[in-house]
Amino acid sequence: MSKVPIEENAVLGDEELQASLKSVSPRWGDLCIRAAGEVWGLPIIPQKTKALIAVAIDVVTCNVGTTSPLDVHVRMALKQGATRDELEELLLFLSIYAGFNKVASALAILKLVDGSGEARSGDPPR
Repeated sequence: MSKVPIEENAVLGDEELQASLKSVSPRWGDLCIRAAGEVWGLPIIPQKTKALIAVAIDVVTCNVGTTSPLDVHVRMALKQGATRDELEELLLFLSIYAGFNKVASALAILKLVDGSGEARSGDPPR
């Protein structure tokens, strides 16, 4: 698989994400990497926007547990330049349209990521 800068493709450019997907199942991980890599590589919507959309989808579909896609997508959004404040504002916005209870769980995940030192407001994304 060719190396693509993370700025151009948040899936194909993130070796840690790829390893995590393959750790679930090598074949499944490869399938996810190829399929997601293709759509994340589409040129019009910026990577940061795609990551924020993924967070919103996770909230709406209740994929918000500690081993859920939300944790991965929050970290992905941070890597793409989203700030903790942007993520929190997105979750506040989603409270109205997706439901307060769904967002409460998502805020708990954001707090866990924040507690790890990776998402504190004002810190550069890693």
